[in-house]
Amino acid sequence: MNILVTGGNGFIGSYLLENLRRKGHRLSSFDRTPKPTLDPRIRQIKGDILNLKHLKQVVNRHDAAINLVGKLGTSETIGTPFESLDVNLRGALNFYEAIRSSKKPAVAITMGAYTWPNTYSITKYAAERFALMYNLYHATKIAVVRAMNVYGPGQKHAPVRKVVPNFIRWALANRQLRIYGDGKQRIDLITVEDCAEILSRALLRKHKSFDIVFEAGSGKPITVNRLADLVIKLTGSRSKMSHVPMRPGEPPHSLTQADPAALKRLGITAKVLTPLSVGLKKTIAWYKHHDVP
Repeated sequence: MNILVTGGNGFIGSYLLENLRRKGHRLSSFDRTPKPTLDPRIRQIKGDILNLKHLKQVVNRHDAAINLVGKLGTSETIGTPFESLDVNLRGALNFYEAIRSSKKPAVAITMGAYTWPNTYSITKYAAERFALMYNLYHATKIAVVRAMNVYGPGQKHAPVRKVVPNFIRWALANRQLRIYGDGKQRIDLITVEDCAEILSRALLRKHKSFDIVFEAGSGKPITVNRLADLVIKLTGSRSKMSHVPMRPGEPPHSLTQADPAALKRLGITAKVLTPLSVGLKKTIAWYKHHDVP
């Protein structure tokens, strides 16, 4: 197939493109800025998801498309609701319109913490609901994948602060691991490789499941305190934990937990997902030899 990945230059996008390339598909990455390190076998298309006319033209030249575009952030997005609204919601609607007019199969990624009071969560959940509405009333075939806390080698630690890369970098430097609140929030972690495989199968498998949401996660959440303990242990660090006030946009004692039951329709069970300790060891090994801005 000739597959388009919008937002392909991002963290998840790079793994998804490699996953699809290994399966023999022809690929295009649609993004606002080119990526010099992208595999030369992947065509780069410069474009903005907010340009509906161009997006329709590009989607129409492909057999299928996956949308990974998003304005990320928890506390980082509270002050920029209109940018989040444009990118996460109007951009998603543009994508759905392009899919509707071209009648191509598609996948849309959303996020696990959809109840949190921040513009990222709110807009991505609205985009998820719109995808299901399009499927219901416009006969589109947009598979929706709700990704939990995705982590792995190469993930940036800033400007959007992600828990795993920050914990690992601090632990390797023997610095304090800063935890929001009391650290009893529970999160469901999934490796980026596993997330990419779920996204890939959501497009390629004939699952006929366009009225549900595929939840990409193990269903086994861990507290942030326990995650910090595990990172310190696996890195052999002398770091200690420190607790700081809760950040805006995240409720205290939050729970992000997948129900992986629907993944069986994709030939995946929670048992085959990478165990947390294995995924963290691989990620730690990468950060020992690399750093990212």
